[in-house]
Amino acid sequence: MSEAAANVPVKAEAAEAKSPLLRLSFLENLADMSVLRQLGLLVGLAASVAIGFAVVLWSQQPDYRPLYGSLNGMDATQVLDTLTAAGIDYTLEPNSGALLVRSEDLARARLRLAAAGVAPTDTSVGFEILDREQGLGTSQFMEATRYRRGLEGELARTISSLNNVKAARVHLAVPKSSVFVRDERKPSASVLVELYPGRALEPSQVMAIVNLVATSVPELDKNQVTVVDQKGNLLSDQQELSELTMAGKQFDYTRRMESLFTQRVHNILQPVLGVGRYKAEVSADVDFSSVESTSEMFNPDQPALRSEQQVNEQRQSSLPPQGVPGALSNQPPGPASAPEQTGGVAGSAGPVAPGQPLVDANGQQIMDPVTGQPMLAPYPADKREQSTRNFELDRSISYTKQQQGRLRRLSVAVVVDDQIRVDPATGETTRIPWSADDLARFTRLVQDSVGFDASRGDSVSVINSAFADAQDEVIPSEPFYTEPWFWNIVKQVVGVLIIAVLALIVLRPLLNNISGSKSRELEAAGEGELGDMAGLDGELAEDRVSLGGPQSILLPSPSEGYDAQLNAIKSLVAEDPGRVAQVVKEWINADE
Repeated sequence: MSEAAANVPVKAEAAEAKSPLLRLSFLENLADMSVLRQLGLLVGLAASVAIGFAVVLWSQQPDYRPLYGSLNGMDATQVLDTLTAAGIDYTLEPNSGALLVRSEDLARARLRLAAAGVAPTDTSVGFEILDREQGLGTSQFMEATRYRRGLEGELARTISSLNNVKAARVHLAVPKSSVFVRDERKPSASVLVELYPGRALEPSQVMAIVNLVATSVPELDKNQVTVVDQKGNLLSDQQELSELTMAGKQFDYTRRMESLFTQRVHNILQPVLGVGRYKAEVSADVDFSSVESTSEMFNPDQPALRSEQQVNEQRQSSLPPQGVPGALSNQPPGPASAPEQTGGVAGSAGPVAPGQPLVDANGQQIMDPVTGQPMLAPYPADKREQSTRNFELDRSISYTKQQQGRLRRLSVAVVVDDQIRVDPATGETTRIPWSADDLARFTRLVQDSVGFDASRGDSVSVINSAFADAQDEVIPSEPFYTEPWFWNIVKQVVGVLIIAVLALIVLRPLLNNISGSKSRELEAAGEGELGDMAGLDGELAEDRVSLGGPQSILLPSPSEGYDAQLNAIKSLVAEDPGRVAQVVKEWINADE
């Protein structure tokens, strides 16, 4: 007993000397560790705390979105002042310089800017440049240059007002006028258009820009206007534009004609079959060729007298011209000769002079039975008749010019669904095909509605076929993970999980390692002392040790067993080692 008592005071004094640092046991354990291990533990603890703070800040950070795609043409100072006055938080993206606001404040920020009149402004200079006050010594060149700049700005503004054009620039090359014809030069123009992403100009729109610029500048021809986009593509090829424009117009005309005929088919079949019980399509073959023809026709069966000219000429003379015209016929006559014999025969045999009474063979005068006068020998006479007649035949001249867009052929296709009949008794629906007579009636209706012409080669086909069951189209709802609130919740949950993982995997083992080392040392010391006290005499077998203090603690008696005593002493040493050391010290002093 005395040997055990001799050892106990030393243990008590050692325990009292090694009291916890600042009454915190983990600091004492940390002080007992090596410097390298202390640094490692402190660095791990600091890193865990920093990661926790970073996760908390990241989870609390709001979702920012760009206010506008670009602030070109807007006063950035005015935009920031408006947002500040409205109490809207914003930030600037360091790489692109975009202005970001919270997603929930995006619509409100745009409304505030619109209400404040903050909008992209046009930086091009128009005719307002002429309103500026000019100096007294301004030259004519400067005046012409200002006018050209104003005209270019006005044209750029007009072109920028098109839907697909974001911005435009116009360059005019107007040469100086000359009094010499050989030095006369025509103006030209160049247009650069900046299009919105994903958009393009139709050929008709490019032609409209060309005509707009050409008609705005005096003596500017359309062939002298060049249109280029921001990618360097030439848009103003006149020949290609004209061909594409014509092709586009022809295509649109064909589609409008087909839509018109299709609508006619709908109007005639919808009241009969119902909505959705048929499908109709119309294909029109349109002839866009331009043909001009001239024809002249004659009808020989219907002649007509157009004009007639007749000439009748008759001349009588006592001495008609004789002989061949010339010198010989103008000579005087030869000497006359008297007949040697006279008589009736001789008289009757000789010629009768013109104007003399005519005698017969007997020498008697011939009397005119009408007048009763003797008939005289006729004088020589010339008679000529001439007639000219002009006839006209029936002639027709026709000039024909066929109109472009003439319908050459029409094809109509109609498919009709089966009849649906409902049994009133059972309520069952059955499908019944249409009869041939019904299809023939539908065909006649369609033919009359579209103006069917067999000579033109039109075709109309109406067939019956069962339609597939129509399934209701399900409009997919917007996924919930695309909503802003979902990602805010995800950020909060991820932050909590990361902090919990740090606390359970890093901080908890670290703190347990620091605070548990000293406890293990005390337990080892307590086990050694109790082992020395196990061999005491049985005098104290029935004694119970009581620790004084504000709350008395009864230790088990030696008769209760070694395990019970050992567990009680362990718990006592772990709870208050100072009091245990004080009790042992009092025991030693009492024995002395």
